[in-house]
Amino acid sequence: MIFRNSRDRYGNFVVALHWLMLVLLAAVYASMELCGFAPKGSELRANMKSLHFLLGLSVLALVAVRLCVRWVAGAAPAIEPPMGRWPALMARLMHAALYALMIAAALLGWLALSTAAKPVTLFGFALPMLTSANEALAHPLKDLHEALATAGYALIGLHAAAALLHHYVVHDNTLVRMLPRRGSR
Repeated sequence: MIFRNSRDRYGNFVVALHWLMLVLLAAVYASMELCGFAPKGSELRANMKSLHFLLGLSVLALVAVRLCVRWVAGAAPAIEPPMGRWPALMARLMHAALYALMIAAALLGWLALSTAAKPVTLFGFALPMLTSANEALAHPLKDLHEALATAGYALIGLHAAAALLHHYVVHDNTLVRMLPRRGSR
């Protein structure tokens, strides 16, 4: 089944969700970074911000899907050769931090927009405001959202660096378990 993990690899759907999340997160970051090149008050800038909001909320939705699929997929494939206790703990903490980042950044962005009384839409549907307007709270929430986004660069970079370290230095199957399967030749 495409959802189930095997003993040595993640299921196809789990792998697809992982790499889709990477593309989605890259688009979230790119939309906001590129927004800075558009003149303030321009339609392009407004569209880039809207795209950022849409993508950020899409991350939140995809995290929910990933967590459900992770539960259905079963145990993660074993790392061969096995990691020690401390590296395994660090890996679990990194994954928890990444999930917390994706959830908290999206919710803080939505909350910051709500407190600034800015409408939030997802695929054309207006989402409910999470709270009433509160200009005094809007700016600190936006600052916290941006601080988490900055921390996200470091977390994502560390995650990628760890995968490469496992593959090229430790020589275990950590990275290979998450790569898409190659077609038979």
